[in-house]
Amino acid sequence: MKSAKSVKSDAFDERLKKYGDEMKWLYMELYNDEHAYEYFVSMLRKMYDARSEILKEWDEARTVVPDWYKGNDILGMMLYTQNFGGNLKGVRKHLDYLQRTGVNYVHLMPLLTSPEGRSDGGYAVADFRSVDPKYGTMKDLADLCRDCHSRGMVTCLDFVMNHTSEDHEWAKRAKAGEKEYQDRYFFYDNWDIPNEFEKTVPQVFPQTAPGNFTWCEEAGKVVMTTFYPYQWDLNYANPTVFNDMTENMLYLCNQGIDVIRLDATPYIWKELGTSCRNLPQVHTLVRIMHIACDIVCPGNLLLGEVVMEPSKVVPYFGTEEKPECHMLYNVTTMASTWHTVATHDVRLLKHQLGTVFALPHSYTFLNYLRCHDDIGWGLDYAFLSQFGISEVPHKKFLNDYFTGRFPGSESRGELYNDDPRLGDARLCGTTASLCGVEAASYEKDEKKLKRAIRLDLMLHAFLFTQSGIPVLYSGDEIGQENDYSYHDDPLKCDDSRYIHRGAMNWKAAKNIDDPDSKEGQIFNGIEKLLSVRRDHIVFDSLADTWIVETYNDNILGIGRYYQGEKLIALFNFGDQDETAWIDEPEQYYDLMSGKKRPAKNVLIQSGDFAWLFHKFD
Repeated sequence: MKSAKSVKSDAFDERLKKYGDEMKWLYMELYNDEHAYEYFVSMLRKMYDARSEILKEWDEARTVVPDWYKGNDILGMMLYTQNFGGNLKGVRKHLDYLQRTGVNYVHLMPLLTSPEGRSDGGYAVADFRSVDPKYGTMKDLADLCRDCHSRGMVTCLDFVMNHTSEDHEWAKRAKAGEKEYQDRYFFYDNWDIPNEFEKTVPQVFPQTAPGNFTWCEEAGKVVMTTFYPYQWDLNYANPTVFNDMTENMLYLCNQGIDVIRLDATPYIWKELGTSCRNLPQVHTLVRIMHIACDIVCPGNLLLGEVVMEPSKVVPYFGTEEKPECHMLYNVTTMASTWHTVATHDVRLLKHQLGTVFALPHSYTFLNYLRCHDDIGWGLDYAFLSQFGISEVPHKKFLNDYFTGRFPGSESRGELYNDDPRLGDARLCGTTASLCGVEAASYEKDEKKLKRAIRLDLMLHAFLFTQSGIPVLYSGDEIGQENDYSYHDDPLKCDDSRYIHRGAMNWKAAKNIDDPDSKEGQIFNGIEKLLSVRRDHIVFDSLADTWIVETYNDNILGIGRYYQGEKLIALFNFGDQDETAWIDEPEQYYDLMSGKKRPAKNVLIQSGDFAWLFHKFD
């Protein structure tokens, strides 16, 4: 009779046997290093053996239902530990609030050890195995994950794999001149090769961090720093880097993290003469990481951060037979949504959604209105050009609109990385402030506030109509406004993204049960939307989706059908009441009011929506 230990060891061996041939082929194709591969496999076994029994039980349960994350009952929330609860123990104290909100997917923003003032919001990691002492300990993180699991909630954490902080042990040893550690980065004796890279590699932050290389005084060499001078790019052509970083990722999985967000995924392979973006080797690396999870922790998911146009995003799903990322961000829809808010014209959004709707149902997107980052206007300008729209002046219009400079705009935001030469600034601000809630509240104009809240809820209804996982940004559920206090903080004042990274206003959150308050109207409106979404299978990710022609450029129409349920969703982005000129034959009722409402020539109030539902017998 086999012991429990040998039975569990068999699980590892069976998975290794299932995936090992492909994993070795990919690894050797990339590195051609038998010794490094043998180390990689031994590392996987070590991390499997270190995984707790309860997490292994989670793995087994999820492999029985591998699409557990694709239903209509998942709601995510992105939050900063320090802003939401002060520290990890404080976040645990607010789990009741998250459950009340309907959240069962908690995305914890970066919380690993990073140097104060040179952290890029936690994305310059000095130690992948320790929590920043300000937020607690690794045990606190594991305890939070355990508490979340007990409530049927999952956790997500960023894994910053493209670079380390210059304070990381590897970087310190590289500064000291140790070649082994300099080989983990990109070090050059002079500027000759870096200058060749600069000819083809775009700048990420041309205003705040120009260039892709930095002179390291301690080492007397040039080092690659794609994002900021204190973030040193890792050299994934070195198998030691890949082996050790994969181990760091699995270590976090073993703390109870369910979803690993692969930060800056397209950047991780560098090659002279290219853009150092989306190179084929990136997909090989992500596929191997996926296999590593399938062997060690098959209940875990990989979320790819690929902030690019759909043609470059979709390949990161891999294929049905050889998947890479389980989930990806739907960044283009987010940007196109705000474009539509400003222009009142839904044609670009229809075009972009048509592309998404044509993708296989197995592809899972995370959909969102706002996040910790800025809004970049990487729109489909080739499509917009047919309407006489040019890129540079249109970006200026959008930024003028959302900063309140455009006549009649009630939006309040700020620019990020403004480059006057290229007119390529990005935008920052909370959902509520961009919808006009802040301006209306400041002016104490009830009519404007009502209109702004209506737009806010319409955008959330649109978010929940899309297939995939909707993700709220902490504070959006109560209409939290911009936080301008960052201007007075010397460590933050140069980064306008902190305008929407303010601390959770728990005093305002106490108003959620007051139906007359701004917070109560938004919170309870979102709560009702979520309740309707959970109760109707038509919102499942497996539903068929299509664009409904409304014959009105102000109104977006979306159709959904699944298991005998049909939904016609209409969204008026215009600044006037408008009619959707549709003529659906079935009998419909409005999911929000519960009243019969024919899907024929539907009048929609400005900034409002309708969910029209029919169930076939």
